[in-house]
Amino acid sequence: MTYLNYVIAAYAVFVIVLGWDFASTKLQIRRELRGARLRAAREAARPGRDAELTR
Repeated sequence: MTYLNYVIAAYAVFVIVLGWDFASTKLQIRRELRGARLRAAREAARPGRDAELTR
C-alpha cells in the first residue's frame, strides 16, 4: 500500500492555501492603501481646512 496520492494531495492543498493566503493579503493591503490615498485626497481638497489653523 502506498500513500503517494495522499501525500501529493496534502501538499497540493497546502500550496493552494498558502497561495490564497499570500494573494488575499496582498489584495487587502492594496485596498487599504487605496482607501488611505483617497481619504488623504479628500482631506486635502476640503475647502476651509487651512482657515481653521490661522488667526
